Amino acid sequence: MKIIVLNCGSSSIKYQLFEMPAKQVLAKGLVDKISLKGASIKHKRADGTEVKLEGEILDHQAGIEYLLGLLISEKYGCIKDLDEIDAVGHRVVHAGEKFSGSVYISDEVINALEDCVELAPLHNPPNLKGIYAMKELLPDVPQIGVFDTAFHQTMPPKAYLYGIPYSLYEKYRIRRYGFHGTSHKYVSQRACDILGLDIKSQKIITCHLGNGASMAAIKEGKSIDTTMGMTPIEGLIMGTRCGDLDVGALLFMADKEETSIQYTSTLVNKFSGMLGVSGVSSDMRDIEEAAANGNERAKTAMLMYQYKVRKYIGAFAAAMGGVDVIVFTGGIGENDTITRTKSLEGFEFIGLDLDVEKSVKSRGKEELISKAGSKVKVIVVPTDEELMIASDTFEIVQELIEQSDM
Repeated sequence: MKIIVLNCGSSSIKYQLFEMPAKQVLAKGLVDKISLKGASIKHKRADGTEVKLEGEILDHQAGIEYLLGLLISEKYGCIKDLDEIDAVGHRVVHAGEKFSGSVYISDEVINALEDCVELAPLHNPPNLKGIYAMKELLPDVPQIGVFDTAFHQTMPPKAYLYGIPYSLYEKYRIRRYGFHGTSHKYVSQRACDILGLDIKSQKIITCHLGNGASMAAIKEGKSIDTTMGMTPIEGLIMGTRCGDLDVGALLFMADKEETSIQYTSTLVNKFSGMLGVSGVSSDMRDIEEAAANGNERAKTAMLMYQYKVRKYIGAFAAAMGGVDVIVFTGGIGENDTITRTKSLEGFEFIGLDLDVEKSVKSRGKEELISKAGSKVKVIVVPTDEELMIASDTFEIVQELIEQSDM
């Protein structure tokens, strides 16, 4: 079964074409700067053949038309006809409380996702554009929605509710939803597969550390808590997002600066975090270089980042009554050995014995970085959200085929 996975951003489309269940990537690429100057498509086939095409790409539908054209092109394609595409899997950021798992995208599901737009105004609209485009271009091909928030729907009320009047939760569904669910689900299961463990008997802390970052407490295969909240702002300090912030401090800033809600939102989303503290960059590599050259604000930003990760590891271990496995993933989690090593300092009391030498050398590959006798296993697992989406899509479409044959 050939499945195309789409991850539509505000001005980009990441795509991969899979052969399932073999999990083989036939082609992948990126449509970038949609509706902007310098729009392009980077496309790479499994045999290494690649191309970059530049030109005007007016909207998401045009971008998808172009990428479909590349998939069937004689020179760069990997299929002969679009009829070979059996299903489409979409990454959708926010599904509110409506879905606790991946689903077949019907008209009713589309209506439900449109109702969730106000919960993720930056992410859901482009996700929906991809769905609309595929419905127009490949009307007979089933589409499956895989939601960032779905994995965290197993959290209990004590973890997802805020201390606000309950009527506001009932009226507006203001609560913790959590994000990066597809990544947390994939790396927790993959870690157990590598270690030969049954996920249903494990207490796992997953650390998805990148420009956007979140952590999750996963007990018996289910998310019981996570750092991000109703929006992706809460939790860890991130590239440009502030992370945990006293609401009173936010109101104080808005009052003193006499700013609008929109400006204040931009402040905590785009100009805070590591960028705001360091004054250098939102990129950890730039910050580490500046710190090494004596920049005190850069040093402080790094210490803040490491402290937050360490703090949440301790909190989640307490919430689960212990921890068996800690997983690092994401651009920073997989590659930044300084952040990873410093974030794990001081956990000898829970039986964690990190192999520092191995951790320092480990970059971007699946590797156990705790010592053989460590009670808590620490492992690096590069995330593969696209494969997770393809796998969920394959399972759901298979079920639909079986039901239609009954």
